[in-house]
Amino acid sequence: MLRSPHDREIAWLALPALGALAAEPLYLLVDTAIVGHLGTPQLAALAIAATVLTTLVSLCIFLTYGTTAQVARLHGAGDAARAGELAAQALWLAAALGAALALTCVVCASPIVALLGGDGETAAMAERYLRLSAAGLPMALIALAGQGYLRGIGDLRTPLIIIVAAQLANVGLELWFVYGMEWGLDGSAVGTVIAQLGMGCAFVWLLLRVPASSRAPRADLVAPLLRISGELFVRSAALLAAFATASAILARVGDASLAAHQIAMGLFIFAALVLDAIAIAAQVLVGRALGAGEASTARAAAVRTLGWSLLAGCVFGALTLALAGGLPQAFSDDPVVLERAEAIWTMFALMLPAAAVVFALDGILIGAGDTRYLAGSMLLAGLGAYIPIALLALQFDWGIQGVWAGLLALMAVRLVTLGWRFAGRRWAVTGAGVARDRVHAAPARSR
Repeated sequence: MLRSPHDREIAWLALPALGALAAEPLYLLVDTAIVGHLGTPQLAALAIAATVLTTLVSLCIFLTYGTTAQVARLHGAGDAARAGELAAQALWLAAALGAALALTCVVCASPIVALLGGDGETAAMAERYLRLSAAGLPMALIALAGQGYLRGIGDLRTPLIIIVAAQLANVGLELWFVYGMEWGLDGSAVGTVIAQLGMGCAFVWLLLRVPASSRAPRADLVAPLLRISGELFVRSAALLAAFATASAILARVGDASLAAHQIAMGLFIFAALVLDAIAIAAQVLVGRALGAGEASTARAAAVRTLGWSLLAGCVFGALTLALAGGLPQAFSDDPVVLERAEAIWTMFALMLPAAAVVFALDGILIGAGDTRYLAGSMLLAGLGAYIPIALLALQFDWGIQGVWAGLLALMAVRLVTLGWRFAGRRWAVTGAGVARDRVHAAPARSR
């Protein structure tokens, strides 16, 4: 790839974003490692409660992406005060939503755990863990909003420092509470809540320091944030539903197929961390350039991030093919599971370059505030492509190959629809505000 003036800035944004993205899953890994030594029932209880908590936080990622999209535009337009006001609105929204989710977890812990298959002693421990951990949800969501604001102004180092510090505190607190104080599973939950409290307070302090004429809740500022957040929620929920459907169908096919699917999906999520870091750089660069009225700069930065994402996806795909003979064996020594993994390995490797471009296009359109189109394209890919193929795979016994053919179709539809949108340039609407309806919006002229 030839050199580009955007390369340095992409790396400057993507590398700390990658660190923050990689640090987030460590909460669950630390909990698993510490709780795993307490016993199998405790680990099973953690698995149930952690599924609920991680799903809720994942669905609320719109707090980050929606805030980034708007703040980047305002930052590019030089309107720091209005960006500060938006930061306050994101803080209010995150706190309210976090409190509502925490209350729901406390009140509905029993039916939620039962829905996920918990029973007996395991269910009782899972319910208690869920209720204790729910106290950390408001701060976890505030951290998402704080990251969104800081990303929008191009500061990705500060979130990385805060998240890493919270991770280190989490490890120390859990070890102390679980083993030193002998609180068992309760100690794991309390340690994580305290770490989240410190992390959330750090982001609150940062958000309240930014210049703003007012930090009171304002309907005119929170309304567009709610709209974008709602559209991003639909996108994220549809994607998570597709992945959950794959697991549900393969659970009915057989344990070996489900285990092989889990191996491939685990590696896919790992690759997605790197690819999402480049997509985050695209969000910031595109939003800032459009806010400054520079459509040509936004497009040039977008094209460059697409190039780097495609290169990264091809590298991951090539490595996946090269390691086909040994990588699955690092996760299982069951010959049936390995045979099932081999059956989908080529499809998995081929999906990575396409997924890389799709993630970058996601970032570009999120940065442009084109979230309504993102939601619609995700629903089309899920309902129009993946779900029918997945159901046919179950009906006609196509097995794990059929399910992964559906995932490839989902990615292909997203690639085509998002690529068409990007090529059409309707996303490149300039100015500090995000157009409410882009279907009829004229593309911005390049300067």
